[in-house]
Formats: sequence, structure tokens, C-alpha cells
Amino acid sequence: MVTVYQREPALSRRALLKGGAAALVLVVTGSAVISPQQAWGMEPTALKPDTMATLIQMARDVYPHDHVAERFYAIAMKDHDTKAGSDAAHKDLIEAGIADLDQRAGEGGYRGVGWEEDRVKLLQTIETTPFFQAVRGGMVVGLYNQKELWPLFGYEGESYSQGGYMTRGFDDIEWL
Repeated sequence: MVTVYQREPALSRRALLKGGAAALVLVVTGSAVISPQQAWGMEPTALKPDTMATLIQMARDVYPHDHVAERFYAIAMKDHDTKAGSDAAHKDLIEAGIADLDQRAGEGGYRGVGWEEDRVKLLQTIETTPFFQAVRGGMVVGLYNQKELWPLFGYEGESYSQGGYMTRGFDDIEWL
């Protein structure tokens, strides 16, 4: 009697497909994949790119929402870049505020501080400054007035045109 041994494949079809897909992504992009949370692709016109990146990190620390992509914070901070282009005093306020924040953070600057808790402590030291108040105040409207974000927070939009809140969902605020 002859015993036939069936050889197991060295690589399963599933493993081959997983590995092939990852390799394809690396070949197509030419590098590692950047997560959508980190991609905001905005070119500042008046503020320095490093200033803008720090503003975005600061905005995320002031109004933290893990489920909100970085690009929405970038859109909210774009107003400071636009205003800095036409108002030299605002540009100086933002650039000086970021420089001060980076100096307080030490080596690596504000964005180099690894823990959110430590960055928040730094922000608490400047929360009464005109710089912090300008950034925080702009964030309220800049972030929460983006219609794409409303569903993430359970906000259905204005109700006046649909009969007002009394007749349209007055008591259905599940997100609160």
C-alpha cells in the first residue's frame, strides 16, 4: 500500500491576497500610507506652514473629537490664515502666540509634546491671552458650523424652514 501525503501550500490564498494588497498600495503610493486623520493638504498663504500645523494640533486639543478627521480642524483654522493675509496685527498675534507656545513646550515645540494631557496643561497656562481667546473663539464657529460634521454630532440642522423645533424633533436630542 502506498501512502500519499498531501503537501499544505506554503502560503494560503487569504495570506497571499492580504500581502499582495498591501504591496500594491506601497507600489502605487511609493511610500507608506498616510492615515486620513493626518491628511489635511492645505497650503497656507499668510501663515507659516509650521504655524498652521501647530494651530491645527492646538484646535484638536481645545476641542477634542476622536471621530472628527484632521481636515475639518484644518478648515476651521484656515480662517486665521485668511485673516492674517489682510490683517498684519492678526498675523503677528498668531505667529507670536505660536512662538510663545513652542517656547513654553521646550525642545520640539508644542507639536513635539507627546501626550495630549501635557499639551492641555500648556494651553491652560495661556488660556487668558488674546492669542488663545482668538483661536478658541474662532474654533466654535469654524469647526461646528461645517455641515459635513453635523451628522457626526447628531445635529439635524436648522428647523425654521421645516416648521421649527417644536414640531420637528424638539425632544429627540439623543446626543446630549
